[in-house]
Amino acid sequence: MRVLVINGPNLNLLGTRDQETYGSGTLDDLNDRIAENYKEIQFSFFQSNLEGEIIDRIQAAMHDGTQAMIYNMGGYSHTSVAIRDALEPVSIPKVEVHISNIHNREDFRERSLTGRVSDGIITGFGWDSYMLGVEAVKRLTDQ
Repeated sequence: MRVLVINGPNLNLLGTRDQETYGSGTLDDLNDRIAENYKEIQFSFFQSNLEGEIIDRIQAAMHDGTQAMIYNMGGYSHTSVAIRDALEPVSIPKVEVHISNIHNREDFRERSLTGRVSDGIITGFGWDSYMLGVEAVKRLTDQ
């Protein structure tokens, strides 16, 4: 199974940004943990702070053999119509994840534009949100 994990803006700052909310590990630590826990899955990890690069990667996933997608679009989850529109035609299973509970933060974070075109949203379980995302796409693909 081939799974793409996309991380949006500021997730490259894991380990340095708001450790109380996001933890002390880095994005590389998180990616390593995902891959280590699911050795039977071939992961591609992508992170960008740039909206256009994220859109290009989503569109590439429609044709490169990716079978499922897990993503944390960070602040773009709440603001980017363009990323939402790029995700909409993607027919593979796709699950949005958030480290923090977006419903227990600022009001503007409660609405996820990208979540509206996802098969589901997992939010508030720290790094385990990603593990639960993997479990969700496994079930969605009968893997």
